Amino acid sequence: MSTIFPATYSTLCPVALAKYITDKYGFANTDCRLLVRGVGDTYLVNTLSDKYILRVYRSSHRNLPQIQAEVDLLLTLNKAGVPVSHPLTDKSGDAIQAVEAIEGIRHAVLFTYAHGTVVRQMSTTQLQVLGREMARMHQVSAGVNPAGTRCGFDFDTTLYQPLEMVKPNFADLAEDYQWLQETAGRAVNVLTNLSAGGFTSGYCHFDFLPKNFHFDSDAITFFDFDFMGYGWLVNDIATFHQHLCLDIYTGRATQEAASEAYDIFLEGYQQVRPLSEQEKAAVPYLGLGFWLFYMGFHTTHDQFFAFTQASHLKGIINYLRSFVATTWNIS
Repeated sequence: MSTIFPATYSTLCPVALAKYITDKYGFANTDCRLLVRGVGDTYLVNTLSDKYILRVYRSSHRNLPQIQAEVDLLLTLNKAGVPVSHPLTDKSGDAIQAVEAIEGIRHAVLFTYAHGTVVRQMSTTQLQVLGREMARMHQVSAGVNPAGTRCGFDFDTTLYQPLEMVKPNFADLAEDYQWLQETAGRAVNVLTNLSAGGFTSGYCHFDFLPKNFHFDSDAITFFDFDFMGYGWLVNDIATFHQHLCLDIYTGRATQEAASEAYDIFLEGYQQVRPLSEQEKAAVPYLGLGFWLFYMGFHTTHDQFFAFTQASHLKGIINYLRSFVATTWNIS
């Protein structure tokens, strides 16, 4: 009697998935191919009428209640007219599929396709559109009650916990780790004072880099809400701010051009919803939590091994030291 050797992470066959999608959704002439293999596998699905994105989740990264919270938020955003890649329901009305893989049940969701392309250097109009549509998203997400199944973004999850998670990887970078600890403490002090009057909270995307939205001319579509969680909405502004700061650091943009782009983006955002001066002042200090959160996440799956090595971490620290020195207003 033959047995199948156990697996912790298999790759589902695109041909079999194409047939599965055809049966479940009633599409004709379905083609499926793997785009990205990771903590969630991403497939491109082509049919006679359109193309879609199939995301197959790993249970080590997202459980069913967490996936359901993502689906619920995206359906709410889509219903409100926010331009997002949103889940589709099958012929039975289900948005989440359960597939029996070698390692056990894996869940999958079929999303509408975000037409267009990634635009790193955005025009004035595109920056205004990004700001307005992010603000419209926040208007909706601020009214969605947190399900309690997704990560919340606070000092524990973005600073303290990640610092503990990455500590073993800094064994040969003790001075840099001490700097991270001290800088995190400075961020907490500043943010505690700034937020004393209250920051608006709601569901955040928490990864608003250009790789996660497409422009089709000047029309935008947001996608990849895999790290959505509840916290200060200004976190999303801080993640886009990091894109501009990285462009300055790498020489892809001048300080003047990046500052102008940020001002245009903020102008678009504030055409839809206001930002307090305290929230705007918090943006640079939230940037550290953005980096630490993902540095901590990279310790949770072996596919990110290269991102946990000293040479890679040193590059991040060099950037963060420069970022803090040029954007923070404390000694």
